[in-house]
Amino acid sequence: MARYSQERKQAILAKLLPPYNQTPKEVSDQEGVSLATLYKWRREAREQGTCVPDAGTPGAESWSGRDRFAAVVETASMNEHERAEYCRQRGLYVEQLQRWRADCERAPELAEGQRRKQQDELRDERKRSKELERELKRKEEALAETAALLTLRKKAGAIWGTEGEDG
Repeated sequence: MARYSQERKQAILAKLLPPYNQTPKEVSDQEGVSLATLYKWRREAREQGTCVPDAGTPGAESWSGRDRFAAVVETASMNEHERAEYCRQRGLYVEQLQRWRADCERAPELAEGQRRKQQDELRDERKRSKELERELKRKEEALAETAALLTLRKKAGAIWGTEGEDG
């Protein structure tokens, strides 16, 4: 098992980033590193807070939600010039980063709206369930009453000798 220095890992991972945007397969073939190792390194880099978008898909579409959030956090304290440089290095537009920031700011509202919608749906389902239970109980009572009347009719017919006659 080959050991790679931290600098070598960073250089290999950099090929997954803009402006190169190489696929893990391409990097694996070039560098002689297994795909599993590349994916492991990418996962570890993400866990450490580094933005490593999915390679091979150019532009912002390749960035996961987690990476977009990390980019917003990384650039929050940057001035306009630094933010523009950050975007250039990663193949992004400043407008995309601004849109991601707006999305992050709206996320709690969207989550609250979704929670309310789920609560409303749950309340409606509970109401429907109670209505169905009431209807089932009413039908069970009607069936029990009909069965009792049928049993009484048979007993009365047996007592008075009208069994088998419709009456």
